[in-house]
Amino acid sequence: MLLVVAALVLGGGGLWVLRQRSAGFERSKTHMGGSLLGAFDGASVAAVRITQGSNSVNVVSDPSGWVVRERGNYPANVTDLAAFVRKLAELKVTRPVKVGASRLPMLQLSGDGSTLVELLDASGKPVKSLRLGKQSTRGGEDDMMGGGGMPDGRYVQIGDAISLINDPMGNAQPRPENWIAKEFIKVEQPVRVEILYAEPTNSFSLSRTNEFAEWVLSDAKDGESLDKNKLFAFNSLMSGPSFTDLVLNPDLAKLGLDKPTLARIGTASGLVYEIKIGAPDGESYPVQVAVSGTPARERTPGKDEKPEDKERLDKEFKDKLAKLDEKLKTEQALGKWTFTLGKWTVEPLLKKRSDLFADKKVDGGPAGDEPIPGGDAVLPLKLPGAE
Repeated sequence: MLLVVAALVLGGGGLWVLRQRSAGFERSKTHMGGSLLGAFDGASVAAVRITQGSNSVNVVSDPSGWVVRERGNYPANVTDLAAFVRKLAELKVTRPVKVGASRLPMLQLSGDGSTLVELLDASGKPVKSLRLGKQSTRGGEDDMMGGGGMPDGRYVQIGDAISLINDPMGNAQPRPENWIAKEFIKVEQPVRVEILYAEPTNSFSLSRTNEFAEWVLSDAKDGESLDKNKLFAFNSLMSGPSFTDLVLNPDLAKLGLDKPTLARIGTASGLVYEIKIGAPDGESYPVQVAVSGTPARERTPGKDEKPEDKERLDKEFKDKLAKLDEKLKTEQALGKWTFTLGKWTVEPLLKKRSDLFADKKVDGGPAGDEPIPGGDAVLPLKLPGAE
């Protein structure tokens, strides 16, 4: 039996699954309860390829780490990749399935309905491969003709052997956007926000003295009153966004990034984020980011700081600075890419100057309310049978 230790290392050399053999391992892969893939040298795996019909995704190891070929060698999500390969190594046969070649289409184990998963070595040769077919919802052969319920298994073919496994393998999809690392910029403690539109009257600039202070409009005019509730969203702008996909070889004019809306956010740590936002496309926006700034290199001692606290505070400052430098380096590397972000993430950056103020009221109620016919008189409710 194959014992997989819960460790999978992703590095430049390949995938490594630490394992041991016991005397009973050599029983057939098609035996109920047996290992589906059997033993293999995980250290030799240098790529994972998933293919369905004309769609394919290749997640490969190169000198920079694991990347997704179909997304311009953008870094891969190594956490999801590790979990996926670990799951493959641990798959067990729930039940051997005896069917002829004519029934393979019914199990989606032939044609475009099937999904081929390959673990490849550095030369591109398969270390292990399996073909995934129809998902099972009841875990038995009587489900071949279909059925309702949540998927709880899947039909699999390795060579000529067909088996049912107890995992639907729902994430085995040739969708490149599912395999890229989705970590994005993280704006912390914003203290300056500037939104610049092509139409200058829509542009504005806000600032505050620290992360707890109130926002102030730089060019406020007499009679203008900022609505604090409407400014609340600026406290956490882009504090933990995730992007949906990448745009390779972007056509800036087509995406509206030749004349973008520009959001510039300055933070208390000294970092500055410039975010270019293009034209909306359905539920997403094309976005480019540039991160700059020089964090303070020296700590300013507190007014009443005690000598015995200096060493501790200096160390905390040094550790924080090292993390900030690494964050800056990581986020600056995003500058060469064009991303797509969901509307709910981008739209807080698209407020216009007129959106910052309290709604004007008119006689009789808030702005926009229609007068009630008949004035303030309230008509009595006449119940059935009442005189």
